[in-house]
Parts: sequence; C-alpha cells; structure tokens
Amino acid sequence: MPTLNVPQASFLALPHKFRAFVAGFGSGKTWVGCSGLSQHFWEFPKVNAGYFAPTYAQIRDIFFPTMDEVAHDWGMRTVAREANKEVHLYAGRQYRGTVICRSMEKPETIVGFKIGRALVDELDVLKKVKAQLAWRKIIARMREKADGLQNGIDVTTTPEGFQFVHHQWVQEIRAKPELKSLYGMVQASTYDNELNLPEDYIPSLLASYPPQLIEAYLDGKFVNLLSGTVYHQFHRKLNACDDVVLPGEAIHIGMDFNVGKMSAIVHVERQALPRAVDELIDGYDTPDMIRRIKERFWRYENGAFQKTREITIYPDASGDSRKSVNASETDIALLKAAGFRVKVNAANPPVKDRINSMNAMFCNAAGQRRYQVNVNLCPTYADHLEQQVWAANGEPDKTAGADHTNDAGGYYIYSKFPIQPRVALIQPLRI
Repeated sequence: MPTLNVPQASFLALPHKFRAFVAGFGSGKTWVGCSGLSQHFWEFPKVNAGYFAPTYAQIRDIFFPTMDEVAHDWGMRTVAREANKEVHLYAGRQYRGTVICRSMEKPETIVGFKIGRALVDELDVLKKVKAQLAWRKIIARMREKADGLQNGIDVTTTPEGFQFVHHQWVQEIRAKPELKSLYGMVQASTYDNELNLPEDYIPSLLASYPPQLIEAYLDGKFVNLLSGTVYHQFHRKLNACDDVVLPGEAIHIGMDFNVGKMSAIVHVERQALPRAVDELIDGYDTPDMIRRIKERFWRYENGAFQKTREITIYPDASGDSRKSVNASETDIALLKAAGFRVKVNAANPPVKDRINSMNAMFCNAAGQRRYQVNVNLCPTYADHLEQQVWAANGEPDKTAGADHTNDAGGYYIYSKFPIQPRVALIQPLRI
C-alpha cells in the first residue's frame, strides 16, 4: 500500500484536471507527485506520462531516485534510461508505461510527443513569464485518448512569492470562479511530513531563515519574498475586518486615473476610522468608473440614477488637468458633474508622505492598527498591499501592476488621515 500523509492523500483525491500541491521544504512534494504518476499507470497502463523540472540535474538527482522509491511503494519497479531521459515502469514483467522527462529551462523544446498525465515539479522556481510559456507547452502535450482518462497536470512546488502558481490557482480563480472546477490546490506544511524527516530538520530551518521565509519554506504559504515591501505595516490578518457598506451610509472612494487600469477603493468610516470595504478595478476610463460606482451604490429608477447616499471621491490630483474622453472636460470635472463630492488638493502629496501615512494607519509605533481592510471584498487591494516593493531608484515599483489600487487607497488616507510632520519651534536668540 502507498505511504502518504494526510495532505498528500487529500491531494491525490482531488478530482480537478489541474492540481497543485504547494508546500514547504521536506513536505514530500516530489513524493506525492510521483505517487500521482504511479496511480496513473495502474489505472491507465501504457498511456505515457511526463515529468517536467526546472533543470536536467533535478531530473537526474531528484526525480529518478524518488520515482524508483515511490514505484516500489506502489508495487512496481523502474528502469531509468538516462540518455533518453525516460523512466519505464513495470509490475513484475508487465510493462505499465513510460515517463518522458524534460527540462523547462528552454520551454520551446517541449514538443514532439503526447502524454496523458504530467507532473510539473518546482514550477515557481521559474520566472513567471517562463513558467507561463512552459505551462502552455505542457498543456499542448496533453492529448492522449483513453476511456475514462482525464488528461491532467499535477504541479508540486514550494511557494516562491507571488509567482505563476499563485496567479493561476488563486488570482485567476478569484477573477473567474468558473475555473474552480478545473483547478484544485492543497497547501501543506513541513510539519505534516515530520515523521519522515530527521529530528533536527525543522529546528535547522527555524534557525536558518527569517520569519517571512519560514512562512513560505516551512508553512507553504504565499508571501512576499522580496525585500523592501512598501506597505510593510499591513498584515493580512491583523488589519482584516468584516465591515460592509450599510444602506444609505456615506462612502469615501480613493481613485487612481490610468486608462484601462483605473482603480477605486471604497471606504466607510467607523468610529472615525477608515475601513476599506470594496474595490473597483480595471476601469477603462472615468465615465466607465462613474457608471460602475452609480450602479453599485445608487438606485436606478425611472430612467435615472437616484442619489441614495453621499459619495465623496478623493482622486489623483493629476485628474484636474487630465482629459480621459471629452477634450473640454477634465476627469475631476466629470466626477463633479456626476453628482459626487470631490476632495482634491492642487497637487498630489509627496509619494513617501502618502506611503508613510498609510503605514502609520496600518500600524503606528504604539501598535495601534487604525486602518482595516475587508480582504474578502478587497482581494486585489490586499494582494497589492502585500506585493508592492521598492524599485532600485528608491520609488515604489510600478512594473508589476501592484501600484494602482495602492495609490487609490492612499489618496483617500492622506487626505483624511495625513501623517503629521514634526515641526521644530525655533526661539529667537536672546542676547
């Protein structure tokens, strides 16, 4: 009988076409992946499978010996053909199938064969663009046909920040809930596999890595592994709330202007403190955002929107000169004409003042967390607060697309809760 711990057994029981086992070091990732291949060969003999790793060295040093050990656990034996990069499986003398092994170092070379099952190991080691290309190439190989066969792919990886696996199994499913039937994921900790590890393995990890890396490499969680997180005081759990917009309640919306990427973060104020309770992202232009805000927060009646609550917009000050549609109307003029209150300064605050105000509201030196976010209703905002880092030029990084929602929320926070600069009172010199 195969030897599996609880998360591994849960993973093999997933019915999804695309399964991900995201776990810490020493959690048995390759083991459970090889178990999936073994199970496949018992159920579909002579339907070949594929194994894909970041490098050929991993195929030789990790996959070949692990596949041999796991196959034995499942009542089979292996014959490795290193020159051909293949592993043949047998039950006694009966041939069960072949695992075709390829490196993802050059995704363009994953061509010329077809398989009915695939194991992709340590996918998040690759940069996101290369991982996406490899994923597409592997999917194209999945075209074997057999009664009852689901051409599926298993991914086993340590989370390396917010890379391809997080995008595909978390963000994409959040954006397109219909994908839930295709994508399934199990996250596991090194502790789940503790019985199969040396006694000093976990203590050595705890002694060697800072807390942030422990969350990823021991607990199997998606966390920001880059140094210099901009909103370093934000904590997904400690700054979380369940607040929602109540009927007729006034709302405060921070808004960032970017054609095709407009963002708005919706707030309510409870006991004079801010709560982020909704988000509108990827707006095409200002008229599009106006329409979406009215549809969500006002009532449509007798062919027109009825003002059922006060809405105050705190926009990017550049909108006073920027014209998104009509050359005679600025974006801010459009917001005012729509019936919203608009609070905007003559110019945007210094970037670091806005960020310092945000961080001080997330957690000040006294340990008070005055700004909270409903992470279920503002999932993109919460993700971006965790993910945005400082660029090499000392400014917040804007190349990863994690800036628009953060800027939007920041315009409101700085307007209502600015950090108070220290002012030194200089007494005149008395002689």
